[in-house]
Amino acid sequence: MEFKGSEKYYLNPDLGMIVDMAVKMEKPLLLTGEPGTGKTQLAFEISKSLNMGIEVLRAKSTIKGEEVCYTQDTVLRLNDARFGAGESKRNINEFYDYVMWGPIGRAFNSESRVVLLLDEIDKTESDIQDNLLDVLEECEFTIREVNDIIKAKIRPVIVITSNAKRELSDPFLRRCFCHHIAFPKPDEMEKIVKLHFPDVDAGLLEAAMKIFYDLRERGYEKPPATGELLNWLEALQISGKFPDDANNISYLGTLLKRTNDILAYRRAERSPHKRW
Repeated sequence: MEFKGSEKYYLNPDLGMIVDMAVKMEKPLLLTGEPGTGKTQLAFEISKSLNMGIEVLRAKSTIKGEEVCYTQDTVLRLNDARFGAGESKRNINEFYDYVMWGPIGRAFNSESRVVLLLDEIDKTESDIQDNLLDVLEECEFTIREVNDIIKAKIRPVIVITSNAKRELSDPFLRRCFCHHIAFPKPDEMEKIVKLHFPDVDAGLLEAAMKIFYDLRERGYEKPPATGELLNWLEALQISGKFPDDANNISYLGTLLKRTNDILAYRRAERSPHKRW
């Protein structure tokens, strides 16, 4: 099984090589890079291209390692004990009737190989990261209430993303294959755009790309990324407008999303001595 990109995802050759090897060697693949470089989307494209299901963990600072594997619905169990389970056929004496599997638990219990995405892992604490890697490396975890070991039926394809908001621990990094997805250069970006808009007007694309990369150089808090460029191009094509001036952009809100960035752009636009 080899992922070679898809009709909507441009696969850089270096990225393609390490994705392929991570799948074959069953190693977690850690992807870093600024938002909008396609880290998260890659996991979904692997899933679709290789005809696998996908389980997704959206990491957050409050997450606990146990809950991404399973939780026990004690409130439901107590309610059933008091009022009965009705037609649900749940048995209050059967622990697993009240287990809710998290994304790791579902991936391990799957009868077929799936993609397991741990998105924005840098939002979690380092001890949680290391605990998760222990679980993923061994492909098993223990349900402490009944001391049962849940072992993966088939090892999943593990994709982990990080926006580098927090440094990942050395043990975590050591266990992963790592790849930094650099922001696409203009020639790569043109290929990405043409995957989404194969019939885009050449003049429109050239002008839009020039303005887009100009904006990225202006030091905004959140510079426009690939998704913003695609949305802007779609808006331009629908409206029939042609982008001919970086200081008078139509549909600015498709490119810049932070209020401070939009205000900075407008101040520069009004200035008689524009910095750009």
